Amino acid sequence: MAFPALRHRDYRNVWAALSLSQLGSQLQTATLAWQLYELTHDALLLGVLGVARVVPLVVFALSGGVVADAVDRRRLLMATQSTLLLVAATLSALTFTHRISPGAIYALAAVAGAALAFDAPARQALVAGLVPMEDLGNAMSLNATAFQLAAVFGPALAGLLIAARPGDGAAWSYALNAASFLLPIFALALLRHTPATQPTKASFAAAIQGLRFVRGQPVLWGMMWVDAIATFFAGSLLLLPIYATELLHAGPRGYGLLVAAPSAGAALTAAAMALVPEVRRAGAVVLWSVGLYGASIAVFGVSRSFPLSLALLALSGAADTVSMVIRQTVRNKLTPDALRGRMVSINMVFFIGGPQLGEAEAGAVAKAFGATFSVSSGGVACVLAALAAPFVVPALARYRSDAPPPERVNR
Repeated sequence: MAFPALRHRDYRNVWAALSLSQLGSQLQTATLAWQLYELTHDALLLGVLGVARVVPLVVFALSGGVVADAVDRRRLLMATQSTLLLVAATLSALTFTHRISPGAIYALAAVAGAALAFDAPARQALVAGLVPMEDLGNAMSLNATAFQLAAVFGPALAGLLIAARPGDGAAWSYALNAASFLLPIFALALLRHTPATQPTKASFAAAIQGLRFVRGQPVLWGMMWVDAIATFFAGSLLLLPIYATELLHAGPRGYGLLVAAPSAGAALTAAAMALVPEVRRAGAVVLWSVGLYGASIAVFGVSRSFPLSLALLALSGAADTVSMVIRQTVRNKLTPDALRGRMVSINMVFFIGGPQLGEAEAGAVAKAFGATFSVSSGGVACVLAALAAPFVVPALARYRSDAPPPERVNR
């Protein structure tokens, strides 16, 4: 079978529901950035959106992982998905009634960030437990494919809705996202088998245990730091409304295509990775992928050709997906199920915190020096981080997926 992970009923149902829900989430993410820029026309305030998302996520991240390892992950996911549904419904209502404001957007983005701090560890840990270890790599590729397809069609649909209905297109985007959360809630309710969590007490000691485990695995630790540094410097795609309106003159439809382009390249790459054997020189491939990602962003920053910009963004998405799929597979292989929620929550600080803080940095640099310098300099810094990584974390550069698990380093 081409996609062996789909043989498992529970995984198949949850994967399909979360995939459709991701479409709504990507629709909302693109709409938020456009609506905020329409309200403020300020790059710095656009970057603040990243801070509003990441602060509660970082504050609650480790707690989310501890809870995900201590309680029924299915029930926890149903609660977080319901919270995200309410956030989207509130955004829709405020926009329909013309009461939306930057403050409301920041506040609701913060609530969603807090919910995500509990949702992401539970979701990744539960989904990883729905397939046997031999199908885990295929499941991670399918997850990435679904996410990236949603990130292609979600922003494109957002651009169409905003252009077709200038008065309430954003409100309809949020309403569609709210409805999409009903799908995973229903799929979770129908699970036949929920991987049992270990009887771990949600405590400070449990959090420290998770930190010690991750810190004792140089490959895991190195992957997290490389991802965070790269996405911090190259996390400037929140500036795409500026490129669409002022630099490429593409309008809302062009904006939707620009946001979707990285995910178009990523979706094709993730689908291809689901059909090929697991990458053996995993560490080296991750570093090459990060370098290519940064280089494509650097060139995109100075491009004034709309087709070339789309191609460069698609290339950045393809490179990022190679790195992401390998990192997810390696993390889940090296982490016992009892610690998986805490591992995801620690990693979440890096792979979500890096880009969100990077958006704030990009907004501040763009305010001072312009969007072009902000994007291109961030891409160059990402390339430099990839070049430095083999010297800083040699275990990562040497790591092979067919090697026995490395011994834990006691610290």
